[in-house]
Amino acid sequence: MRARDRDRRVYLSSHPVLFALLAATRRRHTLRLGGTILVHDRDAYVDVLTRIPLDRTAAGTTGGAAGRLTGSDVLFDQHGEAHRRARRSAADTLGAAGVARIRPVWTELLERRLKPLADGEPVDLVPLAAELAGATTAALLGLDTDPMELARAAQQAAAATARAHLPGPKRRRAGPAAERAAARLTALAAPGGGPDAGRAAIIAVAAVNTTVAALPRAAAWTADADLWAYADGLALADELLRVTAPTPLLPRVAAGPGTAGGCPVRPGDRLLLIARHAVDAARGVPDPVRPAPAQVARLVFGAGPHACPGAHLARTQLADLLVALAPYRPRVVRARADRRAALPSWRSLIIRATTLGPPAPSDPGAP
Repeated sequence: MRARDRDRRVYLSSHPVLFALLAATRRRHTLRLGGTILVHDRDAYVDVLTRIPLDRTAAGTTGGAAGRLTGSDVLFDQHGEAHRRARRSAADTLGAAGVARIRPVWTELLERRLKPLADGEPVDLVPLAAELAGATTAALLGLDTDPMELARAAQQAAAATARAHLPGPKRRRAGPAAERAAARLTALAAPGGGPDAGRAAIIAVAAVNTTVAALPRAAAWTADADLWAYADGLALADELLRVTAPTPLLPRVAAGPGTAGGCPVRPGDRLLLIARHAVDAARGVPDPVRPAPAQVARLVFGAGPHACPGAHLARTQLADLLVALAPYRPRVVRARADRRAALPSWRSLIIRATTLGPPAPSDPGAP
C-alpha cells in the first residue's frame, strides 16, 4: 500500500535502530531486556499508565528530559495535588473553550497559506505546519513572537535532547548543544523569565514537535489513500492519529512494583511503551467508516493521569487542515524524511492540487 510504504520511510529514516528493534519484538506482548521492559500489548500499556507508580523525573523519561531541558520544575515533575492542579489548569487552557478561543489563529493561516493550490502552485506542508504550531503556541502562551522563530527553537531543543532518552547512539557534545537550544527556547517562550518559564518551554516543545510530526504525515496518508471524501469530521482525524501515532514511543521508569500484562515490574525498571503497537497502527489502516473504538484510538495520547491534555487541540487542528485541503484533493509530488527530528517527521512534503471540485465518495475499506 503506497500510503503505508511512504509513512514507513519516516520511521526508517529517523530512528532506524530503535524501530527495527521494536518491529522485531512486536509479537511479544511484553519483553524484558535486562532492566528494560518493552511494552507492545494494549492492556499492558494501559496497566503501566494507570496502575504502576512512575518516576516522573527519572533519567531516560520524558519528564527527565524536560527537567534537563528547562532546568526547572514543570508539569512532569509534580506529584499529588500539585500535579492534579497543573493538569486541571492545562485542561482549561487546552479544552473545548480554550481551543475555540484560539482556533481562528490557525484557520486564518490555513486559508492564507493554502491559496497557492488554487493557482496550481505547489505547497510544502512542513513549514506550513511549523508556522501553524508556532502561531498556536504563541497564542496559548500570550506571546508576541515570530511563529517560525518559536517553532524552529522548539524543534531544535527537542532534537538536541531526544537522544538522551531514546535507545541508540549518543552524539558527541550533545549536552552543551541541548543547553544552548533550551536557553534560546526559554528566552522566546518566557521572555520575562519567572517560575513558569520551564512550563512555557515544555508547552512549546510538545505543541510544536507533535504538530509538525502529525499534520504532514496525516495529509500524505490521506492523499495516498484518497480519503478526501471523509475529511469533514473527526472520524478521519482520529483514525489518522491512530495509524500514524505521531508520538510512537513513551519512555517511562517505574517508581514502585507492579505488573504489566502479566510481566512483573520492579522499581527502577525502564519501560518503553510502544503506543504505535498498542493502537494497532502497524497493522490497521485508517477507516473513517468503521473506525477503531475511541478508547483504543486515543491511547496515542496516553491514558488516565498520564493522558495528554492537548488531545482535543491536536484532533481539531488536524480536522481543520483536512477540511481546508479536501476541495483541492492534493497529491504528494515530493517528500523527504527528517533524519534529525525528535519525532518521526517529514523534512519536506510538497503537494499539488488535482481538482477544485467536490470529492467523489469512496469506501476506504474496499479491496
